[in-house]
Amino acid sequence: MSERPPLSPAAAGFSMPAEWEPHAGCLMAWPTRRELWGRHFEGAKADYAATARAVGEFEPVVMVCLPGATREVRRLCGSAVTPVEIPIDDSWIRDSGPAFVRNADGDLAVTSFRFNAWGGRWHPHDADDRLAGALGDRFGLPVFQAPFVLEGGAFLVDGQGTVITTEQCLLNPNRNPSLTREQIEQGLRDYLGATTVIWLPFGHSHDTGPAGTDGHVDGVAQYVAPARVVLEVPSDRASSEFERARANLAVLESARDARGRSFEVLTIDPGDATVSYANHYLADGGVIVPVGGDETDARALDTLARIYPDRAVVGVPGTVIAFGGGGPHCITQQIPSGVRLP
Repeated sequence: MSERPPLSPAAAGFSMPAEWEPHAGCLMAWPTRRELWGRHFEGAKADYAATARAVGEFEPVVMVCLPGATREVRRLCGSAVTPVEIPIDDSWIRDSGPAFVRNADGDLAVTSFRFNAWGGRWHPHDADDRLAGALGDRFGLPVFQAPFVLEGGAFLVDGQGTVITTEQCLLNPNRNPSLTREQIEQGLRDYLGATTVIWLPFGHSHDTGPAGTDGHVDGVAQYVAPARVVLEVPSDRASSEFERARANLAVLESARDARGRSFEVLTIDPGDATVSYANHYLADGGVIVPVGGDETDARALDTLARIYPDRAVVGVPGTVIAFGGGGPHCITQQIPSGVRLP
């Protein structure tokens, strides 16, 4: 059992690195509960495996799975994926898994946020609530236990003191009803090592149903580089996201990050796609993007290729994962360089 540090990450000199910084690998979690996916359960496994294989072309993948599922993971995912058997309830590791943090000396640790299954949507979720700490122990890293609920898809960091989140999600009373906006903001500073919090008003308008996240920021935006952000902005006035996206755009265009820089906002038009193109994962040298077989796929991939000229942009099947409530970013979590993989 690794030591539990008494201080917050920020107080101990730790902060979360940006997703574009070098990785030791990528964390994923294998689909586990047929009742959550229904008739799409086998399709979910196939699409998770496709994502794992795509990520595996750029960096090692560690796949958390239920005890006894190792053979299936190896069969479907291939040799680039290492199964790690730990009890889990669900397969959205961005939200339930660890946030890795680092100090100026290069020491690494894990922040474990409380997890309540997106406002109590699914039970049980006890194993997922323990997952971040269990993985910290498996990696041999100290674990900072945060005293509040937060999912990894609800925030983006630049590794230089800036956090971007949404009011729609973090201020929803189904997460931390006893905390004020100011207290939540202080929690982000303390447990991600940030100094500046930028609040976008909205995630997706439809992100409120049984499989919803109440507006995670990674459904509408992604940090590309310091002071550069991709934002979904539909051109169709009939879109339910038209005005909401422009409200987000106005906030980013007027904001300054932790180092006083204004933002370059790179917009992507989702059209009527069934997937969120903003919900892409930055592997070492690659961009893993959901595609839905829509006519908008080619345009979106071309836009992202221009945004990431030094990375290979790879499309992966996204419709089943979107049915479950997310995309490639939701089912992955970067492991920063320096972590020893199992």
